[in-house]
Amino acid sequence: MRSDAPGEPPRDDRPRPPGTRLLLAALTAGDPDETLRFADVFAGLGERAFGMLLFVATLPAFIPIPGVGGAVSGPLVMLIGLQLLVGRRTPWLPRFIACRGPHRRALARFEQRLAPWLTRLERLVRPRMSYLLNHRVAGMFSGLLLVLLGLLLALPIPFTNYVFGALLLLFALALLERDGALMCVAWSLGAAAVAVFGVLSGALAAAAAEWIGRLG
Repeated sequence: MRSDAPGEPPRDDRPRPPGTRLLLAALTAGDPDETLRFADVFAGLGERAFGMLLFVATLPAFIPIPGVGGAVSGPLVMLIGLQLLVGRRTPWLPRFIACRGPHRRALARFEQRLAPWLTRLERLVRPRMSYLLNHRVAGMFSGLLLVLLGLLLALPIPFTNYVFGALLLLFALALLERDGALMCVAWSLGAAAVAVFGVLSGALAAAAAEWIGRLG
């Protein structure tokens, strides 16, 4: 039975959903050689589906081979960002992408490396300021930043894959944990990264000009 003191905001006594670390552990359970399809990654996660899909889509960015990780993660991140930009409530993937994905072994290695950090983060990250995540304009802004960060990740800018990968993981955690405060941090750092690596370096403008030239 809940008894709130007079003048205090009502407490939410609903059990907190499983954290990111537990969700990752559940995805890695099973045959290590089995392919974890992208379609299975966000099944049954509801409003947290975009976060988990973004989390897994970012993993190739940490492959220590120049040009490979960004070429895989960049377009996937852009696809997720476009869907947030147009206001989709659940992710959609083309069939040829939905049936593909990382092996459970690769995801397990990544989860083991992140486990200590996720354990610390889960003490700080929690559901709060959810109106920032549910607002239409906020979703569009998140989507726009993801499209731009995904484009920058796909470009051959030296020594930036880990930077963009870390930023994208912040977006993923904010969406997964429904943490509006963390999303504000992700917005700020993401906008700064777009300005520094995109606008100031001319990389983003050059890529846009190239795309426009192809259309013409």
